This record gives sequence, structure tokens and C-alpha cells, in this order.
Amino acid sequence: MNLYHNRSRLHRSRTAAASAAVALPLVLLTACGGAGDDPGGDAGGGQVELTLAHSYTEDQPQHTCGAEVIKEEAEAADVGLTVEVYPNSQLGGDADRIASVQSGDVDIDIQGASALAAVYEPAGVVDATYVFDDGAHLVRFFTDGSADQLEQDFKDASGGVSILGAWSAGARQFTANEAIREPEDLDGLRMRFPGSAQHLLNAQALGAEPTEVAYEELYLALQQGVVDGQENPLTNISASNLVEVQDYVSMSDHGQNSNLIVAAPTFDSELDDDQRAALEAAVAAAVEQMPGCVEEAEREILEKWVQEGSVEIVDDVDQEAFAQQTDEWFRANLEGDSLAVYEAIRGSAQ
Repeated sequence: MNLYHNRSRLHRSRTAAASAAVALPLVLLTACGGAGDDPGGDAGGGQVELTLAHSYTEDQPQHTCGAEVIKEEAEAADVGLTVEVYPNSQLGGDADRIASVQSGDVDIDIQGASALAAVYEPAGVVDATYVFDDGAHLVRFFTDGSADQLEQDFKDASGGVSILGAWSAGARQFTANEAIREPEDLDGLRMRFPGSAQHLLNAQALGAEPTEVAYEELYLALQQGVVDGQENPLTNISASNLVEVQDYVSMSDHGQNSNLIVAAPTFDSELDDDQRAALEAAVAAAVEQMPGCVEEAEREILEKWVQEGSVEIVDDVDQEAFAQQTDEWFRANLEGDSLAVYEAIRGSAQ
């Protein structure tokens, strides 16, 4: 039973959309004729240029197997869609971009669930530690109907932003200058966690001492001993060369690095049925490809580290002990719709 579906929906007023702090190309969702001119037909149609933004580098899977696949598939459908991709936070940071999606200045964005929690707090639970068994569980939650209530409540709270799909960009792992095999090993370690509310809750659930450091400053903070360790998916650890300043990578798999693909309210108002279907199919194609891309990227990263001897890989982490501890903590400390989302996700596990 999906517990979240049995709760009454929380209706929230529309979040006021802030203007992005960057200049954006004003070519967004401009329909050239089509059904939108006919009050009796479908909205939108014609030739439409969409912007797709994200914060990842062009060599990370979120770009190569995510954004680029969405672009290629949507354009190949030949329904009048053109997609321009803006990687590497070119259109602003996460907070700026979700506001731009709400206002319709950015058409499609790839965001972590914790960033979307700024719009609807329970969405952050998607990033809770060990709430998903693995990446396949995350995808299944968003494709089998289990997430329907969450998606609708997010849409209501955000003023019409749609969640088109979700994938895991890899499991999150610990790094430190000592091995982390069980919860007690976190005692006394100053661990960097992202500054979002959900990730700070994750630190409490894990029994860690969280220290907030901007991702861009993390390498230097580890090098100078401001923090003792951190947690990220392998692709992020590699992209930032963190193994140069850490001795151990502990394979805890303690959370899935979620990416949700969200579309502006203009998805409903400016695209016709064929265009919406094509974009949804393009997102589904990217969701299908992402696991293989992430697996290959992580395998190459681990092989490189082993060959170079640059860091010690700890593969005997007691994940069950961590998972049991965090499950008990979340069930005792989450409440309301956040607890309902947590229980819905756990209830969808196989």
C-alpha cells in the first residue's frame, strides 16, 4: 500500500517566482502559430525552442547521458522541438534556476531533490540516506505510480512545475583520511555535508558531525584540514580530484545522488500533445540510459584509482548497520508529509 497516496494532499499557495540573477536568452517556448492560435485546439504547437539547464560538467553522465540524450531524442521526434543545453551552471546556481523554471525563463532543469525542497520541503526526502535500496529503486518509484502524489503536491506548491522523470547519478560514498566501516567510525570526524536541510538531517541520522563547506571550496578545506572527510558520488569525487587530499574511499552506498528533470508551467500551456509526449519520451530514454553510463563511469574511476594507488578503497562497509540506524532515526524524527514520503518510498522497496 502506498501510504503517501492515502494522505490528504497539502495545498500550498504558489511560490513567488524570483527573477534569475543571470541574463537568459529570451527565446523560450515561443510557439510559431500552431494549435495555440485556435481556442478550441491544443495549446502550443509550431516550432518551439527550449532551454535545458543543469550544474554538471560536460564530461559527467548527467550531461552526456542525460541532457544530451533528452536533446537528441526530443529533436529526433520531429514535432517542432529544439533544445539548447546550458551545462555547468551557465544559467545560474540551483536556487536561481528553480526560480527561473517557476517563472518560465528556463524550460527544463536537472536538479537534485534537496534543491527542489526549497519549493516543497517533503521533496527533499528523496535524498534521505538509505531511503532507496539502490538506483533502480529510485527510478521505479518515479515510474510505477508510487510518486504520483509527491509529483502532484510539488506541482501545486511550485505553481505548475512538472516532474518529468528521475534517475540516480550514483550512490554517495564517504571519503576521509581513515576508513569508515561502521557508524562508530564517524565519531569525532568533521564531515562535510551539503548545506541543504535534508543532507544535514542525513548527517544527524548517520551520527556524523556535519560541517558546511561550499562544494567549490571542498578540495581546499580537505587539504587544509578544515574538515576530515566528506561524502559524494564517485563521479563528483573524481571530478574534483578529492582523492588527492583523502586516503580512503569507503563504499557505504548511503544515499542515491538524485536528479529530477523538471519542466516549467509552460510545458502544459505552450506545447501541444505531440510535443509533450515527445519530451516525456526523451526524458524516459535518458532515464533508461543513465544507469549504464553511471556504472561505466564509476568502474573506470575505481580502476584508475586502483592502478594509480592514489587512494585505498574500503569495500567492507557495514551498510546494514548504517541503514538500520538511519531508518530508525527518520521514522522517529520526520513528520507530516515528509514522513509520508519516506514511508511511501520504503513501502515501494522490493
